[in-house]
Amino acid sequence: MRLMHISDLHLGKRVNEYSMLDDQAYILDEILRIAKEEEVQGVLIAGDVYDRPVPPSGAVRILDDLLDQFADRNVPVFFISGNHDSRERLAFGAALFEKSGVYMAGEELCKKIRWKDEYGELNIWLMPFLKPAEVRMVYSEKEISTYTDAVRAVLEGMEIDPDVRNILVAHQFVAGAVQCESEEISIGGLDQVDVSVLERFDYVALGHLHRPQSVGRETIRYCGTPLKYSFSEVHDRKSVTIVEMREKGDVEIHTVELRPLRDMKELKGTYLQLTSRPFYETQDVNSYFHIILTDEEDVMDALGKLRMIYPNLMKLSYDNARIRTESRYDEIEAVERKRPEEVVEDFYLLVNGTELSEEQKKLTKEIMEEVWEGE
Repeated sequence: MRLMHISDLHLGKRVNEYSMLDDQAYILDEILRIAKEEEVQGVLIAGDVYDRPVPPSGAVRILDDLLDQFADRNVPVFFISGNHDSRERLAFGAALFEKSGVYMAGEELCKKIRWKDEYGELNIWLMPFLKPAEVRMVYSEKEISTYTDAVRAVLEGMEIDPDVRNILVAHQFVAGAVQCESEEISIGGLDQVDVSVLERFDYVALGHLHRPQSVGRETIRYCGTPLKYSFSEVHDRKSVTIVEMREKGDVEIHTVELRPLRDMKELKGTYLQLTSRPFYETQDVNSYFHIILTDEEDVMDALGKLRMIYPNLMKLSYDNARIRTESRYDEIEAVERKRPEEVVEDFYLLVNGTELSEEQKKLTKEIMEEVWEGE
């Protein structure tokens, strides 16, 4: 069975106050085109279908069109909710959708879809974004304090036959993966899931992280977003992942690059350099831009003037001696305003992802007092 793996569509998203809906409609058409060219027999959508629990009507409309076109081609779609979605709203009409070949996890912690292809039985497990608190309500007899505990408890509750092929569709942060700025980051990695809990699956279709990457092994994979959603991603190459499921143990993976309606780019230089005709005529001026001006003095109405050339200028900033000096002073002053024990507490939280206990705080203060008395 040849499957397309996509995730994190974030339909309805706004980036720097720019609506991405036209770009998203365009990229969904690209996904449909690639699905036809690659002759895919199923689509896995690993969560964050929408950008917020109550999506705008335009986002609902383009998702409806995507699912309708796959249904018309008799291509089944298997999808789950992510942390940005409302699981209940996304599950509306689930039983009716299944009659058209659209399968979703609904409100279940994990749902099994039995499938068959030319190689025999294939089980597709749909596991929406999980939090420890909701899993504890179902598995109250188990000790569940971390995200790893939660995912392990749910998967141990499933009867997974190791002799047949098993695919898991999930939306979690697997330890060892690389994040970027457009994702919701949990301080200290508290939402991380250990990769070992996913070992029983032949392929794990992950969503949640925006850069395409494999974790632990090639077949535990994030496909990434179809579009760039922050300027930390300007150098990323967006793609869809194609997964060929053959006999048990034989999985082939390749990617197909996605080309957006408008790319996201950064430009750096003086105002005169960036507004000179020989320079901007070499640029795709309709791209989304972050422009970094290096002029030592602020340019009056720089944003308005630059948008005359670069109409989709999303962000303007400066990088010069004054800005760098102010940044250093801000950092120094922020630290200087804090008590020594507060600096230690901040550092401990940054490194360990958890706060000092009251006993540790007391010990820290005592050690500091001893050091100062010794001086």
